[in-house]
Amino acid sequence: MHSYEFLVMITVGIVGHSGYSGAELVKILRRHPRVEPVLVDHRSEPAEAAIAASLSRVPWSPEALTGQGLAVVFLATPAEVSLELAPVALDRGIKVIDLSGAFRLPTASEFQRWYHLDHPRPDLLAEAAYGLPEFCRQRVRGARLVANPGCYPTAANLALKPLLAEGLIDLAAGVVCDAKSGVSGAGKKPTATTHFSAVAGNLSAYSVFEHRHVPEILLVSGLKEAELSFTAQLLPVHRGILETIYFRARQALDGAAIERVYRKQYEREPFVRIHPDGRLPDLHGAAHTNYCDIGIRADPATRRVVVIAAIDNLVKGAAGQAVQNMNLLLGLDETEGLL
Repeated sequence: MHSYEFLVMITVGIVGHSGYSGAELVKILRRHPRVEPVLVDHRSEPAEAAIAASLSRVPWSPEALTGQGLAVVFLATPAEVSLELAPVALDRGIKVIDLSGAFRLPTASEFQRWYHLDHPRPDLLAEAAYGLPEFCRQRVRGARLVANPGCYPTAANLALKPLLAEGLIDLAAGVVCDAKSGVSGAGKKPTATTHFSAVAGNLSAYSVFEHRHVPEILLVSGLKEAELSFTAQLLPVHRGILETIYFRARQALDGAAIERVYRKQYEREPFVRIHPDGRLPDLHGAAHTNYCDIGIRADPATRRVVVIAAIDNLVKGAAGQAVQNMNLLLGLDETEGLL
């Protein structure tokens, strides 16, 4: 049993605490035994009364950040806001975990292609550590800027990378990733396609061939763009992502053989759960957790394989993974506050 009574608490700030991912961060960090969260207001951000009453709250300014003694600041903000704020915090010696796509891609040209914005700090693109701990842990530990992965790429890369590394996938046949997400993945601000009347009782695809998470899947998995067909679809639920990934194996493989590959890769990973005996995950199993659940079905006769990956888009797909990265940055146990 651990006692934290005499441990020094570490102060961390949250910008964007009124959004879905930011509010999830507040929830997780309030129960974390080693950190003291502070709400940082970049713009007018109404916080829930219970949260505002129990946590310190400061305006965004270099002086306020320094005065609070923040070790880390989380940016749960749109990419264009993160581009503005991250350099300010870094210049003050504060480590940054950015939940937007502002620093996930390696070059300014890639960023411009997928985000349709000019990147003002290509030097920070080169410096940022991509924060998928299961594959980037060592770089995250030594970083001062972490680009928290997108929700769709988190599930896709955890499902695909071990199989690609073993050369099990017939790339000539292509990989199809059919990805469905709850509406919270689109952010809190309603739009014509995300308000209740558009979503209730509906299922719709969006950003076909243009989804900005595609380059993250390619970057980590090693797939080429022509080898991956990725389609995002909006489910009429609040939270959760379920990805159904289809491919052909290079040779006849049963589900048990593929399961062994996953278990070897993830045997020491606390947040990846492999379902046994062909059992498939669903949204309820992953909801409100930092787990990625993976299940497999394979038909050796036709070499067809279906892999199902499920996560909570607000936890392992956003805030939970950000806290996992914070633990690495601060030298804490990676599971602190998450189990």
